[in-house]
Amino acid sequence: MPWNPPLITCAVPFSEINWLAVAVACVVSFVLGFAWFSPKTFFPIWWRAMGRSDDEAPTSGHPMGVIFGLTVAGIVAQAVVLAVVIELVRATGQDVTWWGGAAVGALMGVGFAAAASLSHHLFAGFSIRAWALEVGQDIVCLAAMGAVLGAWA
Repeated sequence: MPWNPPLITCAVPFSEINWLAVAVACVVSFVLGFAWFSPKTFFPIWWRAMGRSDDEAPTSGHPMGVIFGLTVAGIVAQAVVLAVVIELVRATGQDVTWWGGAAVGALMGVGFAAAASLSHHLFAGFSIRAWALEVGQDIVCLAAMGAVLGAWA
C-alpha cells in the first residue's frame, strides 16, 4: 500500500499581523543592535575577536547606505517572520503574551541564527568569541522583538 502523507496547509496569517507592532519591533531591534555594538559596549571586544587591531578603521568596502539599508531590510524580514510564527502559535489556541513572544524570539535566535552561523564562522576562521558576541545580539534582539509582538495582541 503506497504511503500518502496528509496534505498540510498553513495559510500565513498576514491579515492577523499587527504591522504597527512589527514597526516598533524593528525600531527596538535596531536600537538594541546599535547599543550592543557601540564603541562603549561590545564593539571593541568584537573587533579584536575578528582579528583587527585597535588602529584599524572599520571598513567593509560597501557604502554605509548599503550597509544600513540591508541591515534594516534584514531586521524587517526577521520581525515579519517572527510575527507570522507568533500568529501561527496563536492560531493553535495558545495565548502568546510578551513573555511567550520573547521565548519564541529567543528560541528562533538560538535555533536558527546561532546554529546556522556557527559553521560559517568556523569555516571562515573567525573566533568563537566573535560568533558569541554576534549571536548574543541576535538572540537578545529577537527576544525583544518577540516580546513586543507578543505583548501587542
